[in-house]
Amino acid sequence: MPGLPRGAAPWTRSDVAVAAVVYVVTVVTTVAGEGRWDASTATIAAVACGVLALRRAYPFPTLVVTAVAAEAHLILMHGGASVVVLAAPLIALYTVAESTSSGRAWPIGVLGVAAFLSVHELVLPTAWLGAENLALAAFGGLALAAGHAARSRRAYLAEVEARAAHAEADRDAEAARRVTEERLRIARDLHDDIGHYLALIHVQAKVADHLLDAEPGRAREAITHVREASRTALSELGDTVAVLRRPDEPSAAPIPYAVFDDLFVQFRRSGLRITDRLEGSADAVPVAAGRTAYRVLRESLTNVCRHAGPTSVDVVLTFAPDELRIVVENRPGAAPPASQATGHGLIGMRERVTAVGGRFTAGPLGDGGFRVSAALPIGAA
Repeated sequence: MPGLPRGAAPWTRSDVAVAAVVYVVTVVTTVAGEGRWDASTATIAAVACGVLALRRAYPFPTLVVTAVAAEAHLILMHGGASVVVLAAPLIALYTVAESTSSGRAWPIGVLGVAAFLSVHELVLPTAWLGAENLALAAFGGLALAAGHAARSRRAYLAEVEARAAHAEADRDAEAARRVTEERLRIARDLHDDIGHYLALIHVQAKVADHLLDAEPGRAREAITHVREASRTALSELGDTVAVLRRPDEPSAAPIPYAVFDDLFVQFRRSGLRITDRLEGSADAVPVAAGRTAYRVLRESLTNVCRHAGPTSVDVVLTFAPDELRIVVENRPGAAPPASQATGHGLIGMRERVTAVGGRFTAGPLGDGGFRVSAALPIGAA
């Protein structure tokens, strides 16, 4: 059955109730007005009204059957009080307009009403512009308009529900995207923080193992560095986890330049011979640029320490009016292996720099060294 789910009944309780009410009203008004009622008129009226129970499953056949039966009933009763039976085809006409597009419903309805009036005029001659015909035409137009309005409202509600579902899906997708971005940010933070300090601990542990018998004093100093690095790593890990537990991160203050000096001191303890040079002046670095610069410096020095071992490194920080330029270059003859250029460390640095609108380059030098360069915007933007 078109428009019905598989296994569904072709009628509903409300449709059966409508058919029963129209039939009862037809019987009562006819008997009260005409005073006569027989088996043939009762049967035809029952067909005209009873078929309304199938109006949603078969709207067009229902309209045809109920219209023919209603006209037959009027012919047998010679009009009069039995005109109430016309409510049945009008309800069927409303159903056609409700279940069909307006492009089909209006022509079918107009033609149906015209045909019904023509037959009615031939069988029961009256004035074409008489009250009965005008009332029937008016009620037919009202049924078509009501059905079209009901269909339009149903389509509008369906569109609103579809838009709401689409908006909800967009919100879910946006939430999932934000969760993914936050996970990537946390992963980068953990990689930078924990990876840096684990590299220092690894280097200092090797130093302590190498000097444990020959120079216990220096070995003890290396173990002290291991303890400090592990304590700092645990502290930064706790800060990262604490951010996840708070609904909002506190507003961060500009990063003082002394933080970079402390970073150089840590790596000098690991054996790197760092020569740092500051060009320009900066009392404090903006938050976004400062954090990114700190992580770029730390990751670059960690890579040198991890891949090249104790060696000489030149660090140049240039504070221009609109950007901070960073250059980390280890001396020729001690370059990290070429595979480093595709490691997670360089990928993470590139992502961080580009995320704040900066530029990033890294690669081996012609004389055997390795260079990391970044430019971070620090202007008003």
